[in-house]
Amino acid sequence: MADVITTSKQTEELAAGSHKARIRAIIGASSGNLVEWFDFYVYSFCSLYFAHIFFPTGNPTTQLVQTAGVFAAGFLMRPIGGWLFGWIGDRHGRKTSMLISVCMMCFGSLVIACLPGYATLGVWAPILLLLARLFQGLSVGGEYGTSATYMSEVAIEGRKGYYASFQYVTLIGGQLLALLTVVILQHVLEPEALRSWGWRIPFALGAVLAIVALFLRRSLNETTSDKTRQHQDAGRLRGLWKHRRAFLMVLGFTAGGSLSFYTFTTYMQKYLVNTAGMDAKSASALMTLALFIFMLIQPLMGALSDRIGRRNSMLMFGAGATLCTVPILTLLQNSESNWLIFILVMLALLITSFYTSISGIVKAEMFPPEVRALGVGLSYAVANAIFGGSAEYVALSLKAAGNETLFFWYVSGMGALALLVSLMLHRKGQGMKL
Repeated sequence: MADVITTSKQTEELAAGSHKARIRAIIGASSGNLVEWFDFYVYSFCSLYFAHIFFPTGNPTTQLVQTAGVFAAGFLMRPIGGWLFGWIGDRHGRKTSMLISVCMMCFGSLVIACLPGYATLGVWAPILLLLARLFQGLSVGGEYGTSATYMSEVAIEGRKGYYASFQYVTLIGGQLLALLTVVILQHVLEPEALRSWGWRIPFALGAVLAIVALFLRRSLNETTSDKTRQHQDAGRLRGLWKHRRAFLMVLGFTAGGSLSFYTFTTYMQKYLVNTAGMDAKSASALMTLALFIFMLIQPLMGALSDRIGRRNSMLMFGAGATLCTVPILTLLQNSESNWLIFILVMLALLITSFYTSISGIVKAEMFPPEVRALGVGLSYAVANAIFGGSAEYVALSLKAAGNETLFFWYVSGMGALALLVSLMLHRKGQGMKL
């Protein structure tokens, strides 16, 4: 009974528009989001250093393809995570869902930090690495939908784009913190030490950061009511089926948005090293600065969407991704100037920010409260698993086959799909400011 009364009071506090309550909600939800994505991205950034430990071979590109394959496999668990944590979020509350997801993510990171290599465990080493990544993928699959839903529900009219943008502030912040950790280790440790044991440090750090995230998330206000959680359709696939058109639309623009995001963030560091010919330290430093700026402009782009409408922001992303992806990646391929490379990377990230800053609120506004976490989480997870998670694997595989430029056109084509779906957002019944 006490829990019910507390939840009711917390919901009323948010509904009353308490500024302090909203700030606490943003910080609490964001803290866990940051830790989740820090843990997940550490794998991508550190794969340059531990690939040989789990996949012994003389070909560096083959090692990266194998580690990228494990990275992509983690994304395959996202649809299951999107469904499971969407059900928990709609049926038992957003707060409960977010607490469970951050615990699972950090357990996976701790396992990787302590996992012996192929020389010790043989074939079990890559198998256990894969299992840990699948566990993390399940967690992240639930994190996005629930946190996007939560942050959309604590936002106020007229500033929803601004509030929702902080989801990607912390998402990019987690990625940036992971990259910054690698940069620091590159300067503190010798390359051989980093390849031998230093790469384990970021994974252990992620587990430690979870303690703070859990403490902050425990104080979150619940945004759902008893009535919403007890709705007959709450968290159920049959309830989501009633909104299948919205589900398919989210699949469409998430496919293009996620592929563009992962291409110009997680894969870009490897692209600069393997294709543009930059050394690992320079590429890491450049991407650290680029991601920092990318993070800072999210609230600005979110606020812009509150003024021009989220449909216009989505159209600008779709058009930019379609027209500019191939020229940008081609110029990066042949550029010898670090300044030009930086400008091109920032241009790509600026275009992507039209999507990232508002993606959560756009998706959340397309579903009613009783299936919102499930609708956002599952549709996002499916598209992300197929297109976002496979970005590195597809890119590296095409490079190994000597057809790297096909990847450029692939990303551009998915941007065109996002553009076409965004054109449909003007139709009535989508529940968003146009």
